[in-house]
Amino acid sequence: MKTSQLPFRTLREAPAEAIIASHQLMMRADLIRKLGNGLYTYMPLGLKAYQKVEDTIREEWNKSGAVEFRPTVIVPGDIWKESGRWDTMGPQMLKAKNRGEQDMVVSPTAEEAYTAIVRAGLTSYKQLPINMYQINTKYRDEIRPRYGVMRGREFNMADGYSMNADDESLDQTYQAYAKAYLRIFKRLGLKVIPVKADTGAMGGSGSEEFMVESEVGDDTLIICPDCDYAANVEKASCKPDAAVDNDGNAQKKTDLAIEDVATPNVFSIADMEQFFKCTPKMFIKALVYRVINSTLDLSKAPFCEKLEKKTEGNLTFYPLSYVCVLIRADLDVNEAKLAGALKASEVCLADDQEILAIAGAPHGFVGPVTVKCPILQDLSVNDMHDAIAGSGKEGYHIKHVEPGRDYTAYLNADVRTVVPGDKCPCCGGTFYSTKGNELGHIFKLGKKYTESMGVTYLDVNGKASVPTMGCYGIGVDRVLASIIETYHDDKGIIWPMSVAPFQVAIVPIKYQGAMKEAADKLYEQLTAAGIEVLLDDRDERPGVKFNDMDLLGFPVRITVGEKNLPNVEIKMRDQTEATLVPLEQAADSVTKTVRDALAQLNAE
Repeated sequence: MKTSQLPFRTLREAPAEAIIASHQLMMRADLIRKLGNGLYTYMPLGLKAYQKVEDTIREEWNKSGAVEFRPTVIVPGDIWKESGRWDTMGPQMLKAKNRGEQDMVVSPTAEEAYTAIVRAGLTSYKQLPINMYQINTKYRDEIRPRYGVMRGREFNMADGYSMNADDESLDQTYQAYAKAYLRIFKRLGLKVIPVKADTGAMGGSGSEEFMVESEVGDDTLIICPDCDYAANVEKASCKPDAAVDNDGNAQKKTDLAIEDVATPNVFSIADMEQFFKCTPKMFIKALVYRVINSTLDLSKAPFCEKLEKKTEGNLTFYPLSYVCVLIRADLDVNEAKLAGALKASEVCLADDQEILAIAGAPHGFVGPVTVKCPILQDLSVNDMHDAIAGSGKEGYHIKHVEPGRDYTAYLNADVRTVVPGDKCPCCGGTFYSTKGNELGHIFKLGKKYTESMGVTYLDVNGKASVPTMGCYGIGVDRVLASIIETYHDDKGIIWPMSVAPFQVAIVPIKYQGAMKEAADKLYEQLTAAGIEVLLDDRDERPGVKFNDMDLLGFPVRITVGEKNLPNVEIKMRDQTEATLVPLEQAADSVTKTVRDALAQLNAE
């Protein structure tokens, strides 16, 4: 293709709203243009790069055994009501009504659509597993879209979905996708870190994210340098560390009864340390949380007899409940882990009025003995003894608290936030943290959707059975932006060979005479060899052409100048020096360079 055929314009400066490198460079290179807040149009060069990412995903997923299908973007709200996510998905989901007053959804994700589609044709175990994927548009009404296509409102996702007869079959599909992800990202030139992750609103029994390290990453990763343990901070667990006394010894059980201690003006953990002259590892911190849409069975939980319970489809949940979380005072609650333990769509700290009603005392004096809601005890409290806690009366704390003797926890769970310096549960190594961007996510959904949406099939014994599910997503736009975040310099983008809109740019100093003849000859030879070439036929100054080609980031630039003929100058975008090559050898040399680079990226 020639530049005269491309409707593009480059910018010297990025728009003020573009903060991160990928957003700035995509706007400056005219890969995208903004249509509205969080809404971007791919221009021809950007679309070519985007399509290469999409094609790579498609090729590897096809190899893994998945087949492509294409559901609609607008789907009936009824299937979301069946799954129970009509109310729990939150304001990110864009809802509408058609002219028949039927509720409709602009898909933020496609679990419901896939489940409904497969349900319509599934009858026998012989049809399983069913493994299909789509590459399609999604919409999430982000409250603050930012970073260009990295976090837009409308975006493109590659979503795979599987329906399996049992957990063993699901694990095989899950692992096949995981291997395909690693191949995809290698081919695209990205080094990813697979990390354990929170399932969030998707639900299910387990998930794994594929992250790329990034200074502008939205996620905090916890990584062990001594083994392959890596997890999102929302999911990370660590090796338990003992609760110790002031002398560093394990806490000892006491037979003393709990005792009130007047603690005027003692509110914070720091205040308690100073007042009691104790390490915070002697204190039990009690926090009251508001819990939204919990599907945990609370029918036998204390103080929950009168809780409102709702049923949507096959899903039963409590729209509003409360829990008192107990954790060792030197630790913090991880709200994502807490929401997972409670099978809730959201958790947040209760307000002052709610705390008073439930705990009988304001924040800072909440205690496990008098609180009127179920208690969730973090594992850090399990080996605590002779502890100090809030009394449930303002201005008082209690000492000699024995977990299990003085109160009973309804649930024990790991809800602590892991931090750098904690120890790895696998090898005992010391954790460090880094920022990362999520590029892909795989989930074992289990029967969350198949049960709620009434999916059954006849098993080998002729009995009705419910299949289990998995889902597997890659953010195509986010991958493209992350490639630019990884590969750029102060001049512009440096595309990996596999993603570049064009692999080679031919830049004649002037597109006339012998230079035009040589440029056209190279263009024809390289095109015939299957190389993607852009010929810069513009009537522009050489400096403008060179700056644009550096900004656009094509891997190879061939400069055709009158002074160098019958030689041409070949320069790699990621190198500073150029090489003079005879015109007759240039096409073969560049073809080999391109093919070698692709072979290295595509190597198993």
